[in-house]
Amino acid sequence: MNRIKSIVLIAIFTLASAFTTQPVAGYQIGDKAADFNLKNIDGKMVSLSDFEDAKGFLVIFTCNTCPYAVKYEDRIIALDEKYKNKGVPVVAIMPNDTSIKPGDSFDNMKKRAEEKGFTFPYLIDEKQEVFPEYGATRTPHVYLLQKTNEGNFVRYIGAIDDNYQDEAQVEIKFVENAVDAMLAGEPIQVTTTKAIGCSIKV
Repeated sequence: MNRIKSIVLIAIFTLASAFTTQPVAGYQIGDKAADFNLKNIDGKMVSLSDFEDAKGFLVIFTCNTCPYAVKYEDRIIALDEKYKNKGVPVVAIMPNDTSIKPGDSFDNMKKRAEEKGFTFPYLIDEKQEVFPEYGATRTPHVYLLQKTNEGNFVRYIGAIDDNYQDEAQVEIKFVENAVDAMLAGEPIQVTTTKAIGCSIKV
């Protein structure tokens, strides 16, 4: 009898768990994002508050070693070139534990940035405190922030576009559509997508 009771209780618990919404870590659309203070490849500390004239930011968690991130490097550079002068610069953050991924070390970050001609800050999340706060899980993982008098608010989270393998085959440019809508004061039609990339190493 006790065994049957235990089975029934387990079944009830399992069913209840299936319908319980688990809290999602990190920022959601509409949340206010906290500022950070991280080391750039030039050795200087960088915060979002340093960009006085910004209208927003493309905070992109990326790295040197992930094949997905490498595929997107030129597109990240292009995003910065397109939107920096419109007030929405790219701020790239390398979140990986470099003891697990030595290719993402600070020195290798500097080398990669020089090789590719990065036009944006490339910061290292040495204490691995910033990416969990954002809820980033992949490289690359994009967060579009809108700067207001009340702070920086999350407007888009996810992938850059719908084809990491071949830029020529991209059909939907999620990030560009989101930034264009934000700058035009229009609703962003797609606010979240699944970030496709390598898992962040901790």
